[in-house]
Amino acid sequence: MTRATRSSFEEKLQFQGKTVVVTGAGRGIGRASAIAFAEQGATVVLVSRTEAELEQVATEIESEGGRASIRPCDVTDPGGVDELFRRIKNVDVLVNSAGCNIPEPFLDVTDGNLELLLATNLKSVVYTSQGAVRLALEARHDLAIVNISSQMGHVGAPNRSVYCATKHAVEGLTKALAVELAPKGIRVNCVAPTFVDTPLTRPFFENDTFRRDVLASIPIGRIATVGDVVGAVLFVASQAAALVTGTSIIVDGGWTAR
Repeated sequence: MTRATRSSFEEKLQFQGKTVVVTGAGRGIGRASAIAFAEQGATVVLVSRTEAELEQVATEIESEGGRASIRPCDVTDPGGVDELFRRIKNVDVLVNSAGCNIPEPFLDVTDGNLELLLATNLKSVVYTSQGAVRLALEARHDLAIVNISSQMGHVGAPNRSVYCATKHAVEGLTKALAVELAPKGIRVNCVAPTFVDTPLTRPFFENDTFRRDVLASIPIGRIATVGDVVGAVLFVASQAAALVTGTSIIVDGGWTAR
């Protein structure tokens, strides 16, 4: 790669002048993604239900010279999401990182848990994507949507029936939106990580048997870090991926290759 080519590629990975909305921004992949976008010049809108967590992330971003605003919102509430996007007024990138999991045997799944996972992992993606797409169409500018899916959107696993169902649904939604919205300059992709060391997953790994089984299924031999995932998020949201839409970047250390 020549110096000029390298410079051009690096410029495509920058987000100066862009507004990036990140849901689930208070912790885990959402938090790390928000910080990374800010480091690349974006103005970041931090979204989650917990205002205190958002304030901590915003303070960290601003202490490094970045720009961030907080928008507490329950993204499973369509009315709240409508109000969120009325207040934001502009979006160039949407990262849907809000999510949850309740591992349990299929026969133990309750209606309450089913609804919680559907609302958090799937309905919220629909609501926020609708809001972002409306803004982009009104402003007549391009938009990149990045949905944080999972390797479980490509395979199955015991005790994760509903989680797998919601992530397969997000993968399907992503493909459908990519095809429908491509003529309007809107790209939609997934980033699908393996198990990542986050506050959500950390309690699972306190079980030594579970940890050994997971590591045995990852050919690279380690659990992912948020940094492993963020690189894929930045790439697929950037102009370096201008022809990438309707696909899933699987960051799984080889889990789904078997």
